[in-house]
Amino acid sequence: MTPGAKEEKSDPGIGKAVFRDLRSADLFRTLEREFRELYRFYLDSETRERLEKMGRLPRAFWLLGWLSKSLLLKLSPARRLLLLLATVLSIMGWTHLTLMGYSISYDLRPWGCLLLLFILMLELKDKLLAKDEIQFARQVQLALMPERQPSLDCWTVWSTSVPANDVGGDLVDYIDLPSDRLGIVLGDVAGKGLGAALLSAKLQASLRAIGPESASLDELGARINNILNQDGLDNRYATLFYAELSPGSGHIRYLNAGHNPPFVLRGCGRVEDLPASSFPLGMLPTVDYREGILDMEPGELLLIYSDGLSEATNQEGEEFSAQRIRNMMPELNNETVQRAGEILLADVRQFLQKERPHDDLSVVLVRRER
Repeated sequence: MTPGAKEEKSDPGIGKAVFRDLRSADLFRTLEREFRELYRFYLDSETRERLEKMGRLPRAFWLLGWLSKSLLLKLSPARRLLLLLATVLSIMGWTHLTLMGYSISYDLRPWGCLLLLFILMLELKDKLLAKDEIQFARQVQLALMPERQPSLDCWTVWSTSVPANDVGGDLVDYIDLPSDRLGIVLGDVAGKGLGAALLSAKLQASLRAIGPESASLDELGARINNILNQDGLDNRYATLFYAELSPGSGHIRYLNAGHNPPFVLRGCGRVEDLPASSFPLGMLPTVDYREGILDMEPGELLLIYSDGLSEATNQEGEEFSAQRIRNMMPELNNETVQRAGEILLADVRQFLQKERPHDDLSVVLVRRER
């Protein structure tokens, strides 16, 4: 096949592309979902609450006005002026001008459309350039994630992490410790996207460097907190649940720094939680962190999760909730950790239906086998 023929095959042409888009069964559902995402992106929660209290007709006018204002403010100054000019030209339409006895009529709307197209091309260029950078960041983040589930005497462990965007702020990691112990990490950096991913990588590097040499988890929490405070960003902090497993023993040392309370499913079907004992990392300069102790019997299950699971929100605005997760725990009693994780994720997908997750979702399941 010639290079030209290969290139032609990879480019179906605008006609075929549009026809394929029209045949898509999810076209209108996708447009509806994207409008909701646009609504949440451009309007803050206070503005959305004000809109909900209005009647349909006033709401439509105010919605158009507030969306337009938010759009203009997010553009660069030059593009903002071009958009305003394009709007004016489109509204003016046909214009009549008399000059030196001659009457001239011309339509300004094509010029407005050309300006709008020019602005769209500029914004698309920026998005594609940023997408290339984010894709590279995604490859780096995937390379830093565990390649396989760990193997430890008496324990089985399974984990997954699903970012809301191409890169995420959740951290799932395993750390090899002295005496064949295993460190399990689930961290959640405030926010999402590239900034959260960079801070997540820093948290991972700090834990890998400091974890094996820390005498206690109190010390580990304090040292990581100092690192994030010294070099951290404003309004950027991380919650962390860190646990250390020992081979041949059901004894677990753990640290919960502002993280969602994990659930422990006991053999009798009773569910316990492990609440946080201190503030998130990087939030305050001086914090006391306290190590916790958990003893698990054979068959018992520990579920660690990020708030992307409990706060997953469907189209009706209902959250999946920690209570729903707690209620599900007895159903996972006789399942392997992998199967238990798959059941949990399937329930979340069914709950969300076509709604996209708005936050990174991570889960770690730990079962004592004997």
